[in-house]
Amino acid sequence: MRPWIRKLVYVVVLFFLVVQLFPPPTTNPSTDPARSIYASFSIEPAVTSVIARACNDCHSNLTVWPWYSRVAPVSWLVVSDVKRGRMALNFSDWKSLSREKQREILPEICKEVADRDMPTEEYILMHPHSKLTTTEVQSICTWAHSEALHRLHMAEKN
Repeated sequence: MRPWIRKLVYVVVLFFLVVQLFPPPTTNPSTDPARSIYASFSIEPAVTSVIARACNDCHSNLTVWPWYSRVAPVSWLVVSDVKRGRMALNFSDWKSLSREKQREILPEICKEVADRDMPTEEYILMHPHSKLTTTEVQSICTWAHSEALHRLHMAEKN
């Protein structure tokens, strides 16, 4: 092996060892179950199960951190994705959203899963169990549209 290639390998290995000393936090914020989407709606168990399996890791405070979320530089990407997911929609803090925002988000949930934008392809690659069937997408959409209509009728009554 050429000397410069050997040095390069040493530098790369050293870099990966050093970055392990600076892990991003892989913790979940404390959660009040009364503020979650599950406390806000009567969601049938099949839909709850699908949301838990395919959405919660990025869109709740109930993230299950896999082993690779502790290995840099992949850990930086995973933590960043979870932060972005929680900022976009956090099922654990559903009640922090206004009723109007909740009504807007419900059909958006359907659109994201129906268009196969969620869960993302990258997530499905690492978590094959999160891939949604057509039936599961239909169940989520039926629930989301039903709840959005219910919220709209409730707003009209007030």
